[in-house]
Amino acid sequence: MINPTHAGATGLAAFLASTVEFVEALTVVLAVGGVRGWRDTLFGTAAAAAVLAVLTAILGPALSLMPLRTLQVVVGALLILFGLRWLRKAILRSAGVLALHDEEQAFQKEREAMLKLGSARGGFDAIAFGAAFQICMLEGTEVVFIVIAVSAGGVGLIVPAGLGALAAFVMVVALGLVLHRPMSRVPENTLKFIVGVILSGFGAFWVGEGIGVAWPGNDLSILGLVVGFAALGLVGVPLCRARARQAVGASV
Repeated sequence: MINPTHAGATGLAAFLASTVEFVEALTVVLAVGGVRGWRDTLFGTAAAAAVLAVLTAILGPALSLMPLRTLQVVVGALLILFGLRWLRKAILRSAGVLALHDEEQAFQKEREAMLKLGSARGGFDAIAFGAAFQICMLEGTEVVFIVIAVSAGGVGLIVPAGLGALAAFVMVVALGLVLHRPMSRVPENTLKFIVGVILSGFGAFWVGEGIGVAWPGNDLSILGLVVGFAALGLVGVPLCRARARQAVGASV
């Protein structure tokens, strides 16, 4: 029987993380399709989606062959590394150390790159297909990893994780069809901060489970870990901002 707490948290983590990845992929697909045409751009997108679906179908059951505790430690460690990478970027961007990711700027950059390559000349457009396939595989591979990783710690969690990613895909595609423009108003850095703390919390919990830690409150410990990572992140923003100001002042 699937634990409701695990299922809900797993689905939410997959949904939020997948939303960020799909928004970034949509930006490139819109730029490529707008310049070179939609037929082969969409073919490239569909081909990448098919490859990723097969990859998920193969890797999911394959991981279940590993001993559960070993799987929890390995996947948990990867989730911590993955989550802390997102959390670090979100902290540095919030502190002004790194520039915020701008979807409009990314769209214009990709559009200019496509314009330099010239327009399609009929027949199969390998450039449109390849560009769409590449970005969807790049961002989609991270989605596959997240779906498998957040569901690997318990039996049956692949379903809520997959549904969370699917819901994110449907939402982003629907908004893309309606808006026909990059989703620049999505608070991407905030989402990355949230996803970073959730993945880090999940990772720490799975590692603990794998090495036999008796978590107080059992599944409720996930919430406590997430809150702890969030607190560390919120404290890190002003610290990084102050450090950056000191560095600027020292260089003047």
